[in-house]
Amino acid sequence: MTSRTQQHHRVVITGMGAVTNLGQTAPETWDAMRAGRNGISLIEAPFIHEYDGWSVKIAGQVKDFDFSVAIDPRDARKLDRSTQLGMVAAEEAVKQSGLDFNTGPFERRGVVVGSGVGGIITIEEGFIVLTQKGPGRINPFTVPRLMVNATSGNVSIRYNLQGPASAHATACASSGHAMLDAAGYIRRGQADVMLAGGTEAAVSALCIGAFMTMKALSTRNDAPEKASRPFDLNRDGFVLAEGAGMVVLESEEHAKARGAIILGELVGGANSSDASHITAPNAEGRGAARSMQWALQDAGLNLEDIDYINAHGTSTPLGDSAEVHAVLSVFGDHARRSAGGKLLMSSTKSIHGHCLGASGAVETVACIGALQHGIIPPTMNLDNQDPGFDMDLVANQARERSIKYAMNNTFGFGGHNVAMIFGRYDG
Repeated sequence: MTSRTQQHHRVVITGMGAVTNLGQTAPETWDAMRAGRNGISLIEAPFIHEYDGWSVKIAGQVKDFDFSVAIDPRDARKLDRSTQLGMVAAEEAVKQSGLDFNTGPFERRGVVVGSGVGGIITIEEGFIVLTQKGPGRINPFTVPRLMVNATSGNVSIRYNLQGPASAHATACASSGHAMLDAAGYIRRGQADVMLAGGTEAAVSALCIGAFMTMKALSTRNDAPEKASRPFDLNRDGFVLAEGAGMVVLESEEHAKARGAIILGELVGGANSSDASHITAPNAEGRGAARSMQWALQDAGLNLEDIDYINAHGTSTPLGDSAEVHAVLSVFGDHARRSAGGKLLMSSTKSIHGHCLGASGAVETVACIGALQHGIIPPTMNLDNQDPGFDMDLVANQARERSIKYAMNNTFGFGGHNVAMIFGRYDG
């Protein structure tokens, strides 16, 4: 197979940062992923006690979050929690990259960050102030805090990124779109360095309540660590989580010229639309399948080249079924366990929950970790695999397997589908 973009610049990853309920750095997050250590717990927020009627009381919260590693406390009040999470993840990625952002060329560097709901906490707080105290008491920082591009804008200011800059809001596919968009600038030669990823802080009264009333969330309040059960016959919905993930992307020649340590390569990706329903995925996963097929084409890879898929795998009855159907339709016997297929797939959402728009970036940590360490993180709580899912879903225990290519799937409301392919850098 020949890549339609093989003449373009190769895109490598030289820095990675993450803030999740599993840990407040990428290494901490990866260590928990491969160990299957769970970060889901009862919600610790006043709204649980202020209002009655919660059938959902669990989430993946980032507890004891320390924004001071990247943000001056005097500036923190100007930023929504979603931006604070994103800024901390960006700072870690930048430090790991070793890049000096105090010297140029600044216009050859940019940023793209995705978020599903942006500053939803700021919106809720602002509305409460409006209804209780009147418009004159609304925080003047409300708009710059709530806008979806707040993290992208603040990151660009902090690191003097004067090149391409944007933000994506495609629900749970947001950071996948952001990373592909950022990679595109490098591949086309329009930038040398891009910060990219996603952030989300949606463990709020409105978000929990809204997903709860549409019956999208698990109600296993008595066993939070068992609630997210991707691909299990007894899955009953996803667990909402907050978090952020960021990477530093560079052109290969730029990274090599400065002697950077290369963590991996973003070898290709693609996106598609279901064009069928605003919340439910196409039952046969046709849109998801197209994104995977086009990602393979973009990367110039064959089906058998993909060793591992980090699934979108949210633990919803419809979503998991659609994704498995899509993977089987694309990969055939390479994925089919009954045919001896070698493809492994797992969902780390079983331990960290669903970070909505930040999912693709957070789960990039799993893909890069698998490539670097030869360890496939498990799908935890997979005690009774849905009999219709004829795949090796790496149940409950990490698997040692040297791999060369890993696919990262992210799908979102609105029918948005993104598949990215990461590779072990071969020099």
